[in-house]
Amino acid sequence: MIDASDLASPEYERVPDEAKPTAFGLWLHLDPLGRGPMDPEWIAERVYPRRDRTAAADMVLDHLVMLIDAGFLATYEAGGFEWLQLSRPLKVDKRGVTITTPDPPGQFPWTSMAGGREGARERARAEVRAEREASAAGWDAVQRDRRREVRRPDKPLALSAPPAFCHEHMPAGSGGTPCGPCRDTRIVREDWLRSAIYEQKLTTFYEQGEADDWHGADLGTF
Repeated sequence: MIDASDLASPEYERVPDEAKPTAFGLWLHLDPLGRGPMDPEWIAERVYPRRDRTAAADMVLDHLVMLIDAGFLATYEAGGFEWLQLSRPLKVDKRGVTITTPDPPGQFPWTSMAGGREGARERARAEVRAEREASAAGWDAVQRDRRREVRRPDKPLALSAPPAFCHEHMPAGSGGTPCGPCRDTRIVREDWLRSAIYEQKLTTFYEQGEADDWHGADLGTF
């Protein structure tokens, strides 16, 4: 059951507003461990059952990219299929529940990042406490001289992806059964997004400084 703490969590608050309904639906329809198939059509049928199936699946695919960018979920491969894993599954009673989704690999992209982030936050808090205890006046001076660093937001992958429909049906689609060029365009878009997501996961892997410890691991599992 979704409660107020879930809706107020950093994982959910970072999600763009347009993708929040899909994030909410994933909480409700993935298994108790927060896992499910990386299948936009499967998700669209459950979260948006009254919408056009093709248009809803395209929208879900865009939302999944946003959710991955926001750290709400990650993907992994197991048994020849791609799966989703929520970074914050709901707290549910798992007694008597049979889990059929496969386990993700031991090293997961956002796991060590989260641990590193928590450790950095604790070190920062300890440093602040020490500075306050040492000299309140000195701390005030540091605060006055400190300049706020403005970081340019990352561009969502969906904004760089190829178009979702052919030039005749842009931007909203045909409103019914997609034409042949629309289907071809959608295939190109899905291939591009999957490649971009994989590249992003590899970038995260190398940024974690773990490349030196990697010896012949199968990159397809990340």
